Amino acid sequence: MSKAIRHDWTRDEIAALFELPFNDLVWQAQAVHRQHHDPNAVQLSTLLSIKTGGCAENCGYCSQSASYETELKASKLMMVDEVLAAAREAKAAGSERFCMGAAWRSPKDRDMDAIVSMVEGVKAMGLETCMTLGMLSDEQTGRLAEAGLDYYNHNIDSSPEYYEKVVTTRTFDDRLSTLDRVRKAGINVCSGGIVGMGEDRADRVGFLHALATLPEHPGSVPINALVPIKGTPLGDMLEGLPEARIDDIEFVRTVAVARITMPGSVVRLSAGRESMGEATQALCFLAGANSIFTGDRLLTTGNQGSDADGRLFAKLGLTGSINNAEPQALAAE
Repeated sequence: MSKAIRHDWTRDEIAALFELPFNDLVWQAQAVHRQHHDPNAVQLSTLLSIKTGGCAENCGYCSQSASYETELKASKLMMVDEVLAAAREAKAAGSERFCMGAAWRSPKDRDMDAIVSMVEGVKAMGLETCMTLGMLSDEQTGRLAEAGLDYYNHNIDSSPEYYEKVVTTRTFDDRLSTLDRVRKAGINVCSGGIVGMGEDRADRVGFLHALATLPEHPGSVPINALVPIKGTPLGDMLEGLPEARIDDIEFVRTVAVARITMPGSVVRLSAGRESMGEATQALCFLAGANSIFTGDRLLTTGNQGSDADGRLFAKLGLTGSINNAEPQALAAE
């Protein structure tokens, strides 16, 4: 199988991958994965909410939107020293990447000095840095690049067609414009989305097609399973329509197709993992996922927890690092 990385995938081709028998799809994904990654290495990342709640966007899944009545309490931007202390704890726990998220439509220029100091301080510890701050101006993007930011997260959420059913305060093209700005500044892109929001398979095809046909594939592709939050439109919708949730096999299929279409990307199991059993997570790793968020919380939702991750990794023979990991050939039959 060729190691060539394509950017010309069609929706029909991606749909055909989804339609493969499950065993054939996972086998193909594992073969591609081994050509580009160590199959037994999984990157550990930590995600910290550095500014919580009060967001002007109306993302239908998010407890941090000011548009909805949820139990989340808004807070101001954390102090730099607090963030660096959390980063030190994350590194001591084995994380390789420290991701910082702020609930903003876009950052205010007055906050950029603190943001830059956070990036510089975390990098000085030897950790990879990632920020998610919403939409950026050229000047803000330039400052993050000068600070040495490794990754900028800006998820496209879903397919172009389903997007307006999720959020209306910005457009799908707004997301792509920010990704383009970040990429041109020399910052690695981290971009994925959420499945299980009531979309159908055609939307999952469109979601992956949008990422796999970018000029450069995202360095990281987080795939989230929706965590329904009471008080949000999608959370309330799923409470009354549980069949809209994505099932485990379809989630694994989505991971496998992401791996095949974006061979060099790190595919991260993100939100929703805390409700997955060990067998489902193992299938995701077999299908090409090679990154997780570790710790007890993500931005505002629960997470699997480091102890549970350690036990699972021991059962599966996985190592919590992808730095310096080498791809391996798939053994012949």
